[in-house]
Amino acid sequence: MNSRAKGAVGEREWRDQLRNEGFTARRGQQFAGGPDSPDVICEELSGLHMEVKRVQNLNLDKACEQAERDSRGKPWIVASRKNNKPWKVTMSSETFFKLLREGIDGFNSK
Repeated sequence: MNSRAKGAVGEREWRDQLRNEGFTARRGQQFAGGPDSPDVICEELSGLHMEVKRVQNLNLDKACEQAERDSRGKPWIVASRKNNKPWKVTMSSETFFKLLREGIDGFNSK
């Protein structure tokens, strides 16, 4: 499987993980396209940019730099998963502390 196809699989898996947790989510690239579109869009977390990585050897710094660049100033996360492993979520300390202070509603831009 090439990296683009594996990325699309990962985006669908993360979308499904969000849905299983009760969120409304869809893939971003298939609707908006372009480098500034998040990989997954979640209605309840519309103020949060989501970058999804489905790789065995993740360069976390590079993934975070991409998420920060593509987020255009919005809070961001990197959701990542290796084969046969659970999802992990990485965020900046700024996003982490915003989550602690404001809760999940702090990431809804509506």
